[in-house]
Formats: sequence, structure tokens, C-alpha cells
Amino acid sequence: MARYFDVHPVDPQRRAIGQVATMVREGGLIAYPTDSCFALGCAIGNAEGVERIRTIRHLDDRHHFTLVCADFAQLGQFVHVSNRVFRLVKAATPGSYTFILPATKEVPRRMLHPRKKTVGVRIPQHPVVRALLSELGEPLLSSTLLLPGDDEPLTQGWDIKERLDHAVDAVIDSGECGTEPTTVVDLSTDETEIVRVGAGDPSRFE
Repeated sequence: MARYFDVHPVDPQRRAIGQVATMVREGGLIAYPTDSCFALGCAIGNAEGVERIRTIRHLDDRHHFTLVCADFAQLGQFVHVSNRVFRLVKAATPGSYTFILPATKEVPRRMLHPRKKTVGVRIPQHPVVRALLSELGEPLLSSTLLLPGDDEPLTQGWDIKERLDHAVDAVIDSGECGTEPTTVVDLSTDETEIVRVGAGDPSRFE
């Protein structure tokens, strides 16, 4: 049965955030709010957590997982960033964007796109996830909480608790967040490609 954490959306309680961070470090899988929509997340080295996300969402090995990072310095440990990419990403973060970039050796192979050796990265704006990332000191390995057969991601903490009670270890509820996933921008080659139009304004990359 998942633990349920009701936290303030702007000033999240440190005790609750600390408890969730401990669960993540100990191998837990969580459902948490972001500035676009709810996501599933676990520690970057949690192989079992990755498989649990694949099972919940019915994902194949071509799915791009996302590393949700606290800041640009942390992001730079996990992806290769050229000067051009640095300027583009820096100007758009924190925000509702996921960037696909070539991964460094710090990223576990199971997270990489099997052919391109790329990974998705983002720096969110939501105070709750930013507090959690600060407490963790490392990125969250994440995927949008869009269940098989659903047209939109789940938006209510109590609904997530009800539907995924035995599939995740914790649900963080800070009220409604968005229903629209991030805008996904592939910056892994010299040609910028908008893979998915979502919550972030894509015009700056067109």
C-alpha cells in the first residue's frame, strides 16, 4: 500500500520531503507532481524501479526515460552539451521542457535509447519536486504518469493513490498540477527537432 503525502504546493513541509527522499534512496517508486503533470520517479540506479515503471505504463525498450535534474550543473553531469545547446537549454530552464541529448557514461545503459545512446533531461519549476531534488542531491529517473488506455495523465493525488496503491510506494499530493506533458525537443544532432508539443512554448526552438 502506497504512503500518501499531502504537501504544500509552494512551501512543502521539510519533514515530508525528507521522508520521501529516504524512500527513493531505499529503492522506492513514487508518483509526484511537476510543472507539467504528475510523473513516476525513482533513483537513477534503481533497476527494479525502471522495470516497475515499464510495467505500469506498458513501455518498450525504445521509451526515452527522463532524468529530472535540480539545476544545469547537475544536468551537465549526465548529458553532453555543446555551446549551441547550452544557450538553448539555459534560456528555457527551469520550465516545462524535456531535452533529448547524448548521454555521458554516468547514465545507466538501461536508460538509454538503444540505438541513439541518448536520454531525456529536464529541470522543472514546481516547488515540490525542486525541494525533493535538493534533498536527494541527485536526479530522479522519471516518466510521465500516463496509464495505458488513458488519453491524459492523471492529475489528482487521491485518484493516483486509488489506482496505483499496490504499484508505487508513495504518492505526493500538492493539489492539481497540469494535464499537459512537457514539450520534448531533440537536440542530439545539429538539427533541432520538436518531438512533442506540450506545456512549454515550442516557438523558441522552431
